[in-house]
Amino acid sequence: MTTARSALIGDTAIAILAGRGMRGLTHRAVDEEAGLPSGSTSNLARTRAALLELTLARLTELEEAHFAALLHRAAPPGPDLLAGLADVMAESMHLAITVDRNRTVARYELALEATRRPELRKIYDEIGRRFRDPAVALLTAAGSPDPVRHGRQIVAYGEGMLFDAVVGAGTTPSRDDLKAAFTEFLTGILPALF
Repeated sequence: MTTARSALIGDTAIAILAGRGMRGLTHRAVDEEAGLPSGSTSNLARTRAALLELTLARLTELEEAHFAALLHRAAPPGPDLLAGLADVMAESMHLAITVDRNRTVARYELALEATRRPELRKIYDEIGRRFRDPAVALLTAAGSPDPVRHGRQIVAYGEGMLFDAVVGAGTTPSRDDLKAAFTEFLTGILPALF
């Protein structure tokens, strides 16, 4: 369970990553930004690796809570399935691009750092599975002929749109644009429904 102190440190570290990048994330910067006494962050996360792990854990906790709430709204199998899935995916993506943009940028910072830190890569990959598994479950329920492959594909599709909108040369798509994109994708992989 996350304590109030670890949540504050994690939230502050996420904001620092989004605003200053990986080089700006230090124990001292977190203490100062969070208004904590000097040494508070290092008492909870002694090393840089521990601070990165704490930050990734907090980011995951926030994103999982957000994603779980949206999944409960997905339409059950039936005639409204496509619209319900596309709507939930569009809303999630739009929030990640707009309201939760700092979290998205921080996640990209951590993803890049994980390419250089095997201990962080292991954690990052495990967390990734926790987001892909629900996609596979949804597509299984939707009747996908290959839900594992399609689950990976829809996550990659969404990640590509997200990256383009947040750090690429793209523009910020509207929620309607995102819903249309996910509808087109789902129509292609779930042809039996249409």
